Amino acid sequence: MAGRSTQPRGAELNSSFFKRTVRLGFKSLWAHKLRSGLTVLGLVFGVSSVIAMLAVGEGASHEAQEQIRQQGSHNIILKSVKPPEESEGSKGQSYVIEYGITDKDLQRIRETIPTVEILVPGRIIRKKVWNVGHRVDCEILGTVSWYPEMRNHRVASGRFFTDAEMSEHGNVCVLGAEVVADLFPFDSAIGKSVRVGSDYYRVVGVMEPLGQAKSSQTGDAEGESTGLQTESKRIYIPLTVARTRFGEILVKRTSGSFEAERVEYHEVTVKVQDLDRVVDTSLIVSDLIQINHKKDDVEIIVPLNLLRAAERTARIFNIVLGAIAAISLLVGGIGIMNIMLASVTERTREIGIRRALGAKRRDIILQFLIETVLLSGMGGLLGVILGVSIPYLITYFADQATIVQPWSPIIAFGISGLIGVLFGLYPAIRAADMDPVEALRHE
Repeated sequence: MAGRSTQPRGAELNSSFFKRTVRLGFKSLWAHKLRSGLTVLGLVFGVSSVIAMLAVGEGASHEAQEQIRQQGSHNIILKSVKPPEESEGSKGQSYVIEYGITDKDLQRIRETIPTVEILVPGRIIRKKVWNVGHRVDCEILGTVSWYPEMRNHRVASGRFFTDAEMSEHGNVCVLGAEVVADLFPFDSAIGKSVRVGSDYYRVVGVMEPLGQAKSSQTGDAEGESTGLQTESKRIYIPLTVARTRFGEILVKRTSGSFEAERVEYHEVTVKVQDLDRVVDTSLIVSDLIQINHKKDDVEIIVPLNLLRAAERTARIFNIVLGAIAAISLLVGGIGIMNIMLASVTERTREIGIRRALGAKRRDIILQFLIETVLLSGMGGLLGVILGVSIPYLITYFADQATIVQPWSPIIAFGISGLIGVLFGLYPAIRAADMDPVEALRHE
């Protein structure tokens, strides 16, 4: 019976001692409120900067990767590019430039590469599109009815045009998100008509917005290059209609000369059945293009490679940001060590009295460690609150995407607690190693 009663009694004494030590730690810190507060601030800014910087980096990385994913991880994208030597024609000349992807290229890809599942061809013409008094200069993409599924670009409202409308050469179109804002700022576009040149097209759908993506450099009817465009600043019409209305020769007129371009397809999306074979298939497609094209007039983009590169860049970016922010935590830890060493010096006589009354080394170590953990814990908690708030403020005021991963506050808080223990250990051991007699003589 006596043996059974001593263990709970010992546990109760240990609990009482621990609570008393924690209260003593709070009192000691509260006695120097300003000094403790300034020390905590170092960790607050350190923890918050870790969380905020990782959130900004993760948000930027996510946006870049989403833009690549929208092009399809299973896809290989071919774009017709005007060769540099063809772009430098002398003034006063009249000629026809022929370059880019052809029907023969598509046929070779279908017949020689068994891993290819679907092809999505497209022709791009740059024109002005009108709706009464509203006008927008945009790309007109002639494509096929299965374009949205292949390019992971969904229809926000209405629908995409159908196979029947393609075969019947129907004058229908689907508007990109930015085009809708310019042409129909006050009412719905579905069911209305837009004018391109002298032809009218009935709007059957509106696409979801996309981020910026590199568009192929193709000549338009007015000879301008599309350059870097937003894919959402497009209208989509059936490929059959694009061929009928605009033909395959695009004419550029200048004073005293003209330049005509013949491009069968400005872009083609190739879908590969197996994700593991995308890279190998892209190499085969590249070889086919190089064999049959003397000029460097086709660009091949593999979104899967871009995605993997973006993921690697994101990891490096997060490591760099985390390392920079961790320096703030290190500075906060040095501040804690500095303040605890000063506290040990100020409380030398108190330590001597406690040791003379029977306190052991571990009791002194525990007392100072608890104080440092309290400091780092408070700094870590306030830092987590501030660090989670900053990304929301950045998103609200700067319209910059930020993502706070669930693990980042946990890791930041854990590191702050670990720093409290590591940087508080030396002052605590130094306090415990004091000679009680010398400590009592200290003034």
